[in-house]
Amino acid sequence: MKLTHLPRLTIVVPCNNEEPVLPTSAPILENILTDLIQKRAVAVDSKILFVDDGSKDRTWLMIDRLTQQNPLFTGLKFSRNYGQEAALMGGMQTASAHSDFVITIDADLQDDPTLIPGMVEQANAGYDVVYGVRNDRSTDSWFKRTTAEGFYWFMGKLGVDLVPNHSDFRLLTKPVVDALMTCKESNPFIRGIIPQLGFPSTKLYYKRQPRQAGVSKYPLRKMLRFALDGVLSFSVAPIRAVLYAGLVICTGAFAMLLWILVQHLRGTVVTGWSSIMASLWFLGGFQLVAISIIGEYVGRTFTEVKHRPRFIIQTDTYSPSFAIGKTVNRQPVSVTLHLNHQSVHSGGRS
Repeated sequence: MKLTHLPRLTIVVPCNNEEPVLPTSAPILENILTDLIQKRAVAVDSKILFVDDGSKDRTWLMIDRLTQQNPLFTGLKFSRNYGQEAALMGGMQTASAHSDFVITIDADLQDDPTLIPGMVEQANAGYDVVYGVRNDRSTDSWFKRTTAEGFYWFMGKLGVDLVPNHSDFRLLTKPVVDALMTCKESNPFIRGIIPQLGFPSTKLYYKRQPRQAGVSKYPLRKMLRFALDGVLSFSVAPIRAVLYAGLVICTGAFAMLLWILVQHLRGTVVTGWSSIMASLWFLGGFQLVAISIIGEYVGRTFTEVKHRPRFIIQTDTYSPSFAIGKTVNRQPVSVTLHLNHQSVHSGGRS
């Protein structure tokens, strides 16, 4: 996307119980954005947008204090916890009304924030999507590294175009964000949607750092749920796999029936309780798995047709910062948002 003015950048930072890390991460992001402004790489009214996803600690109090201390900092407060994907979508949707570039990065800054100037440079060169990609997973445990590689391999076999070793550290230009907002899923799998949008993209590589404070927001349970969301959001392959498995089992059962008939004619049939019970348990378990897989799809359909909002914003200190008279050296821009009841705004600055 070619611009005739300095691009306005918003760095979106989803936060959930990030009280231990904000005192460290906020100054780092502030220094990076200030340096970009001083070098005239981005507009002077660029912002850092913290999205408080229903934190139970003092995260929002710290965000509110930062917004009062420095106009670079702004915040969104959700009415409750809606999840990482919702926090990202909420931040990007809010930022897209006023921003040319949007960068998303986790609050713990394990993803290298010093890559941000390079992302802006690549965007100015004409790329609409700039992925931050890990060049190694040496900081991960063997289990996490192996399961991650298996997930990317499996998704590739399903025909889903993912960027391996890429999380949620990326730059998107306004056209990409607007296109992303037209995707109306209640639980969007953002990592899979963005490559499908088809905009020019590039990658920047970095080494991920160990977490300095706090705890990971992705324990094994959430990782498994995230992987399941990716599979079920982009493919009906699990249902087809159940179909194929059912055909194989039926074929085997038919062959077994023929074998039993032959043995009966030969007079060598031995009635066995164990074999009957094993067959019943196997087929019963298979049926439960099949019903569960189909139920997942039905449940997701049920969730989508209700058209409930992805998130509810309780407090927004970002949008008011661009009110008339508060912008600097900037002409008003006409923007059309594709909300379609996906968010509900209520309240004001607390």
